[in-house]
Amino acid sequence: MTYSLHVAHLYGDLMNTYGDIGNILVLNYYAKKINVTLTSEVVSLDQTFDPTKFDLALFGGGQDYEQVIVSKDIQSKKAALTSFIEDNGPVLAICGGYQLLGQYYIGANGQRIEGISALPHYTKSQDHNRFIGDIDIKNEETGEVYVGFENHNGVTYLGAGERPLGKVLTGHGNNGQDQTEGAIYKNTFCSYFHGPILARNHNLAKRILLLALKRKYPQADFSQAEATLAQID
Repeated sequence: MTYSLHVAHLYGDLMNTYGDIGNILVLNYYAKKINVTLTSEVVSLDQTFDPTKFDLALFGGGQDYEQVIVSKDIQSKKAALTSFIEDNGPVLAICGGYQLLGQYYIGANGQRIEGISALPHYTKSQDHNRFIGDIDIKNEETGEVYVGFENHNGVTYLGAGERPLGKVLTGHGNNGQDQTEGAIYKNTFCSYFHGPILARNHNLAKRILLLALKRKYPQADFSQAEATLAQID
């Protein structure tokens, strides 16, 4: 049987400031190793997000200017995206994408940028400060350590039902206070890691890929695929 995955690259033409499109390239690399065909499609302004059409969604980061534009447009996709998330559709959201899945983001100029409240977190801004630099976190459920680079003015606070992607070992994370970085809700993974995150954290890439496959093909046996991926860096 031939397996395939179709990825929605949410606002890939606007929210790709730090090369987050690289996450799709990484997923495609691992997909090929297990003979899975992975295709992607940008879903941007004035376009519909069909939750039945896609198996995985990626949402990258952008500057405040782009976030304001996307914030207005994404309200028309709120119901569909929320449905996809609640139905365990795998999502990887980075920085601005992470913020817009939440309740709201207060920009550097004090402007409130509305999210879609698919997740309960919210984000405020810092006065004359940014969290910039290398960061290491540990996922306390899997024991995996993720490494990356953060560059954000926003300070994010998680809500009920969310758990952090990891506990901060070095760096700042969500807010520089509670040692959390990123968020996990069902099969949605959020982070401030740029670079892109999956290029340096292969275990996370494999995890997301397998989640998408098992959700789309619940009757299939992916044990051999898992074994193959485990031996690939």
